[in-house]
Amino acid sequence: MLLLLQLLGLVPERAAESPWGLPLVADGPASLAKVVMAELANLKLGNKPWPGGTHSLHYHYLAVSEPGPGLPQFLAVGYVDDQPFIHYDSCVDRAKPQAPWMATVDAQYWETETQKQRTWAKVQQVETWTVMGYHNRSSGMHSTQRMFGCEIREDGRTSSFWQFGFDGQDHVSLDLETLSWVSAKPAAVRTKRWWETERCYAEYDKAYLEGLCLISLHRYLELGGWSLTRKEPPTVQVTRHTAQDGGITLKCWARGFYPRDISLSWWLGEEELVLETEYVETRPSGDGTYQTWAAVRVPARKEDWYTCHVQHSGLNHTLTVAWEAPSRQWKTSAVVVSTIFTITFLLMAGVRIFIKQYSQARNKESCKQAPGGEDPQNSQSPATVEATQLFC
Repeated sequence: MLLLLQLLGLVPERAAESPWGLPLVADGPASLAKVVMAELANLKLGNKPWPGGTHSLHYHYLAVSEPGPGLPQFLAVGYVDDQPFIHYDSCVDRAKPQAPWMATVDAQYWETETQKQRTWAKVQQVETWTVMGYHNRSSGMHSTQRMFGCEIREDGRTSSFWQFGFDGQDHVSLDLETLSWVSAKPAAVRTKRWWETERCYAEYDKAYLEGLCLISLHRYLELGGWSLTRKEPPTVQVTRHTAQDGGITLKCWARGFYPRDISLSWWLGEEELVLETEYVETRPSGDGTYQTWAAVRVPARKEDWYTCHVQHSGLNHTLTVAWEAPSRQWKTSAVVVSTIFTITFLLMAGVRIFIKQYSQARNKESCKQAPGGEDPQNSQSPATVEATQLFC
């Protein structure tokens, strides 16, 4: 990969910077290893305080061989905790903020990010055409996807990943423990061998993911402030579902929570149903919060024996929720409706009495006769007098 960058004219032959900000050297893996270790030593978090909860920094890159009219050939999006914060595409050719808290970053940052993404666009375009050749595809619409990132958990443990895909399918991934490329299918073996010829490529990825990536994540969390370190408790609901075979499933839904970490478990009395519970991956809700569910199959007419236990940093205790049968739901709804109806009826009755009393007082006042002779302006016709007497 180092040779590829040099052939593209993206870096000089002796030293420069890689797309992710680490120095490139052309003196072979031995010299490069020393540079990588030095960079890692300088990128340690040290004693910096870490915000509570689990946080992640991910990047998703997409390159296409033949984009349609007006569509970019390369697209890059960065995410902090699944929230997009930076965007670049080859049509606009500028890195731009995607989160309000990134608007305060200086112009030099955006210029640097723009240059990095331009380099990645050229690198991944070469990779796209090369992998197409490995699949005997010389034309048509094809794409490559690169996804990488790092994560730090509340207990301080860290993890990283690096994946490369072709046409939406897994292609090659990097094993960070052994610094080896893993092919997902036979057609990816040639890509694996291609990248193995430049071991420094894997070393740079490891250096970035386990060093600079974590430092960058910490800085972005500082910039994001409350929007990234806030705690919002989940809204929890248990629903009942009947399958075609007659089996009954209870689902425990948790919605609207932040941060991402949450624990859902089903219990039968004092026993946790670990093996019997079906889980789904926690997903973004689209509004800056998350949602997930856990399900368990239960015997008929024994649904109320089961409880869902929810633990989240936004809660100060373990929340226990059970399924509420329709009869109980109906009783609760009936009480609410009855209360609302009674209050409405009393209000309407009070308003009616007030209007009646007010009208009677007005009518009595208008029935009083003025003393002396007739005033032409106040004189009433016989019909008006008769009508007044009817209402008085």
